[in-house]
Amino acid sequence: MSSPDPQVRAARNHTTPAGGRRPVVAVTGAATGVGALLTERLAASEEIKQVVAVDERRGECDAAEWHILDVRDPAIAEKLRGADVVVHLALDLDLGSDAAARTAYNVRGTQTVLTAAAAAGVHRVVLCTSAMVYGALPDNELPLSEDAELRATAEATGVGDLLEIERLARRAPRAHPGLNVTVVRPAILVGGTDTALTRYFESPRLLVVAGSRPVWQFCHVEDLCSALEYAVLEKVDGELAVGCDGWLEQEEVEELSGIRRMELPSAVALGAAARLHRIGLTPSPAGDLAYTMYPWVVSGSRLHDAGWRARWTNEEVLAELLEEVTGRHTVAGRRLGRKDATAAGAAGATVALLGAAAVVRRARKARRR
Repeated sequence: MSSPDPQVRAARNHTTPAGGRRPVVAVTGAATGVGALLTERLAASEEIKQVVAVDERRGECDAAEWHILDVRDPAIAEKLRGADVVVHLALDLDLGSDAAARTAYNVRGTQTVLTAAAAAGVHRVVLCTSAMVYGALPDNELPLSEDAELRATAEATGVGDLLEIERLARRAPRAHPGLNVTVVRPAILVGGTDTALTRYFESPRLLVVAGSRPVWQFCHVEDLCSALEYAVLEKVDGELAVGCDGWLEQEEVEELSGIRRMELPSAVALGAAARLHRIGLTPSPAGDLAYTMYPWVVSGSRLHDAGWRARWTNEEVLAELLEEVTGRHTVAGRRLGRKDATAAGAAGATVALLGAAAVVRRARKARRR
């Protein structure tokens, strides 16, 4: 993306249409993923004066002012000086990351950014976690309000980190008077993402645990960026949940996707998931299964009250997700090669479940060599 015309830059120094000052916004994790999309979006906005991009490598947005460093480096405080708002998106939620290293990066990074922002005179920090922090529980209301208790545990991938980030967000205004912290919690994120929940749709069968009540709510990355921009421009604050309006029942997902279900008893599904993860065959712990069993749909009422609306429907996001995962084959969160996938499809329900006896035997033989 080329730099804006000098007249455009000059215009950004004047007031917004609403009469307020155009903010300088810093974005961490700006080179990839949601951070890259948000950086481009803010850099193109006439309501933003300047975008400061922070990452460990330079991204593609030429209109931003880039600073290359690790967000855990206290030197970030100097890079944030002059910013009005910081959007912290430098998180590691990769399924393949070492859990301890991932937590060290996510928690220490958030701590450093909050402290640095306060030291630099930033007045607002926007954090992004996930609606997963509400927990997936059989007695959850449909939908959950933003004020609902955070009842998740640390048993699912990355959720422990997100809960700690939420704790830091609540504590920050007391530790740093004058610092406003907004937390955005998206539903299942889709659009160039790779998570345990998007991999669910790469399986030859959709696993349904007997007696559970799965419901599905998605959030397209474009809608997440739009919600983050609302927070940046102070059109809304506090704890914000974001997702498509409403939700899809499991039967609707199966009909729309054309993927048949495979129903298993809870003890079998959870036990197999725990064993396969314990021996290192699958990246997803058993705790991830809860999010495919019970509801955790959010209302997004605060954003709606502020005038924000999702542009994508659940049906549209599911269609995009299915297109993205075409050609990928996953069993129990583990990506399979073509030969494995063919065997999984032919072996039927047992293989499609949680990792197939053939795959397990192969892993054990490899370990004996």
